[in-house]
Order: sequence, then C-alpha cells, then structure tokens
Amino acid sequence: MLPVLEKRQTGFDTALYSGEEKKASAMETITQQQNISPVLKKSKSRKNINHFTDVHGLPCIEKIVRSVEENPEPIETNITGEIPEWINGSFLRNGPGKFEIGNQKFNHWFDGMALLHQFKITNGKVTYKSRFLSSDSYRGNNEHNRITVSEFGTLTMPDPCKNFFQRFLSRFELPKATDNANVSFVTYKGDYYVSTETNVMHKVDPETLETTQKVDWSKFIAVNGATAHPHTDPDGTTYNMGNSYGTKGANYNIIKVPPTKNTAGETLEGVTVLCSIPSVEKSQPSYYHSFAMSENYVVFIEQPIKMDLLKIVTGKLTGKSISDSIYWDPKLNTIFHLIHKQTGKLSTIKYLAQALSTFHQINAYEEDGFLIIDMCVADDGQAITNYNIQNLRKSGEDLDEVYNTLCRVFPRRFVLPLNVDSDTPYDQNLNGPDCIATAIRTAKNKVFCTHEDLHGEDLHQYGGLEFPQINYGKYNTRSYRYFYGCGFRHLVGDTLIKMDLQGKQMKVWEQPGLYPSEPVFVPSPNATEEDDGVIMSVVITPNKDKSTFLLVLDAKTFKELGRAEVPVNIPYGFHGTFNATRQTHSEEINDCHL
Repeated sequence: MLPVLEKRQTGFDTALYSGEEKKASAMETITQQQNISPVLKKSKSRKNINHFTDVHGLPCIEKIVRSVEENPEPIETNITGEIPEWINGSFLRNGPGKFEIGNQKFNHWFDGMALLHQFKITNGKVTYKSRFLSSDSYRGNNEHNRITVSEFGTLTMPDPCKNFFQRFLSRFELPKATDNANVSFVTYKGDYYVSTETNVMHKVDPETLETTQKVDWSKFIAVNGATAHPHTDPDGTTYNMGNSYGTKGANYNIIKVPPTKNTAGETLEGVTVLCSIPSVEKSQPSYYHSFAMSENYVVFIEQPIKMDLLKIVTGKLTGKSISDSIYWDPKLNTIFHLIHKQTGKLSTIKYLAQALSTFHQINAYEEDGFLIIDMCVADDGQAITNYNIQNLRKSGEDLDEVYNTLCRVFPRRFVLPLNVDSDTPYDQNLNGPDCIATAIRTAKNKVFCTHEDLHGEDLHQYGGLEFPQINYGKYNTRSYRYFYGCGFRHLVGDTLIKMDLQGKQMKVWEQPGLYPSEPVFVPSPNATEEDDGVIMSVVITPNKDKSTFLLVLDAKTFKELGRAEVPVNIPYGFHGTFNATRQTHSEEINDCHL
C-alpha cells in the first residue's frame, strides 16, 4: 500500500540483530539460501549493490512489456488437449497493456495502462477478449497524446500548451492520484471492481469488461487509498487496508465492508474503519502491498520498506516520482500487528522479526492458541524499484546484472503465540521445542519471532516462489496442505509450482521459452479433497508472435489437460480471478490476497 516501523528495538532483538551483526546475519542467511557469496559492486545508480545470485545467459524477454491493442470482441481460440467441460465461467486477468503515450514512455512496469482480459470458457470451448480500462488517466492521456497523470514510476511533465509561468506554478501542485487500476480484480458486495493502490477503484462488467462506475474510497471513509488485495470471510464481509494522513502523521487503517447491498445501485455504503494504527515514524510510513487474515484476526505486517512522504508531496518540484521516494532500511525490525476482527482491538503485543519484505501472503489460520502466518518473503526490500521497464527490456550481461541484484523470494512460516500475559516466561521458545519457527518473549509487550522454511532445497534451483495461491474458497483462514505459485528463474515467472506442506514436496510445470503468470485454483464440482480441481495460468511467449495461451493443469497431478491458444499478443500481467457461471456470492473463487 503506497504510504514503518518502530524506533530501534531494545533487548534481545537489538543485541542479536542490530548494526553490522544484523547485516552479517542477513548475508549469512542469503548465502545459505543461494549457495553463493554475495558481493558488492560499483553501480551508477547506487554506491554499492548486493548480488544475490550469479546467473548468466538469461534470454531477453523485452516483448513481455510491449504495448498491444485491445480486442473487445470475442476471438476464438485454438484448443490443444481438452478443457474440462465442467469449467463454465470467465477467467479474468488484469495488468498493464500500454507503455507509451504519444512520444512519451512510462518508466516502471506498474505504470502501464490497465488492460482487462477475459477468457470465457463454455463446454470445453474458450473465447478471448480484452478492453482497456476507461479510467480518467487513460482518457486524459489519449486526448492529449501525452502522459497527463503521474504514475508510480513516471512523473508527468508540465503541459506544453501552458505559458512559462503556468508551467512553473504547476510544479508546486500536489500530485494527482492515478485511477489506472491495473493490479487486480476484486469483489465487494458481489460486484466486480478493478483496483490499484490509490483511493479510486472502477466497477466493471465481468461479461463485457466495460467500465461502469468510478468509486472513490475517500468519499465513504477517511482513507487515501486501499490495497488491491482484500480478504473475504465466508459470509461475504470483506476486509482491506488503507492509509490516511493528517497533522499527526500517517495511520494504517483496517477497513471493513459489509457483505450485501441495501439498494441495487450502492457501492461502498456501510464501510467502516475497524482500527487505526499510527505510524511511529510519522512522515515515513511503511509501504505494504497486502496483509494477512485468519478467522479472528487481521494481521498487518509493518516492514522496513519505507515511504518518504515529504519527497512524495514535493515530487513535482524536485522531478522525482513515487518510486524514487521508497527505500529499504534493513536496520529496522519487521512488526506483526494483530487486530481482532470483531472488536477492532489492536493487540498490545508486538511480534517482531528481523528485516524482511513481503508482497504476498499465502494463508493464515489459528490453531491451539497460535496464529500461523505463511507468506512469500525476501531478506531484501529493494526489488520494487528494480522493475523499471528498461530493465525488463535489457539483454545479455545487462539483463543478468538486473536479475542477480534481486533477492530471491521464498515461502516461510511464522508462528505467533496468542496467549501472552504477565505469567508468560521470558527468553524461551513459546512455540515449544519441536517448532522450528520460534517466538521468544523479550520484553513486557514484545515477542521476537524466527521462521520455518516451507520448502526443501529443490526450490532454490527454481529461483524461489511468488504469486502464491490456494484453494481460497474452502481453505483461506483454515489449516491447509497445498499452495501454488510461480518459480522465478527470470525477472518474471518461468515455471508453475505446486507445494505440498506434508513433506515439503513440490511438482513443477515448465517449458523452455514460456512464462506462466499467477496460477489460479478452480475447484471441481463436488470436490472432496483440497486439490480436486484445476490450475489456470496465462502463459506468455515473448519470442513467438501471437501464441499466448491459457493453460489448464490438473491441480492434483499437475499434468497439462489442455491449452487455448490466442492469436494475439498479450503482455505479462499481474493478478486474476475466476468468475464461475451461475455461482453464488459465497462460492466465488476470488484472488483476495498479491
């Protein structure tokens, strides 16, 4: 979430994880994971950069971020194999699809104009359509044939049609929030929206992909934005997070949206702020992309990826984009904040961990007085600024250099004891001697936690795992066995992985030169086991023209069932969801968590 942490901690965590010792510990962890020696090398952009891997000869994937045209009318696909006939509905995807406006170019992957995709599946047949989101940003850019609204990594330039004095004064204006909702599809009260991380979403028709209504969070509650990864309870109640900014600094807000409408035309009516958490460093709050949720708790992970609010508000004057205002501070701990979903009460216990970065959580659930949180984690938080479009379009040694300076992401488990009180002992593992993930009380209201790896050594050869998904409808907030994701031996996913937590065994789908996107699980009718169903993923072919395809795997065996090849080019996108035909709101298979 655009617009961390507590001040320096005292006690156990400072003694073991501060200064050069903490850096050395983090480097030792990285060395063990990658089986290499990280080195420091001069860089034009940064004085020193870490190298986490030593990979050479990566293929160029520049066409993964090429601009394409929309295809609003259904296109027939070429089916290879078989698409199960029980699958009836639309696989919806979101992501950037236009990276240039006129003679101006966007700088960051997150900046491209939102392109919505639909793979409509009926009785084993598949059609494809796409449509650009009709946002204010998109329409304004097209009307003026230039970039008129700043994005995450791109700062708009003054209007050349204005005189010199007007252009000069425009640099003192606050940046306008973009409504270019290119991250995900989400649902509130049964309606589909596309979302990014600002205060504006757009309601869309999942059948036509047409933009039907612009919805501003700040018209309903005092927040300046919301994540693109809400979580939904079985009854349809939806939770999200958003920041607010006032004279006393930044606050992180837990948002609660009711499950149903009172009138047909309403959107976010009835939304409330369940809890507000002040940022300790008032002008430098944490950046977060998502959060975790169990049956009774929302878990906010305050990580040391920080935002300099002064740099953001003065960006037009200094010529700096939002991405220039985000930085990683490895000297700080990570804090897990627990908020009770029914009472809105913030736990007085702060659960700490060493500096880490996380964009996507896998699952969270409660068991025997403990809260288990599984998430994709890196020991470095600078990756977000490395995904510039120019980096994705590099080749040869320059491309290898970009990849080797990105810390790999791996699935990890943290176990948080919920019953910490005055009688809880200090300096011993509260999770018991048999639990690899530890939790040690270090002060009255502080518990320091370490993790358990949710993988074996074989995951290292696939570059870690990101874009995690589970059988969300049945197993979110519950004990579970399987999760799915993309392996990252390149800057984007190049394999699909199924992880079995029983024994930490994995199955892999891969084909050279193909780049699968986020896997989405769809359960089969009358499923009796957790992995009864299919995995869907849009596979990009940057070195083969007009051959992108929808891949369908058997979720149990991870074998290919069929593919639907689309005779158009599609850029690599972010997130998706499956909208089943004639399904009820409580049965929606929704990607609610990035």
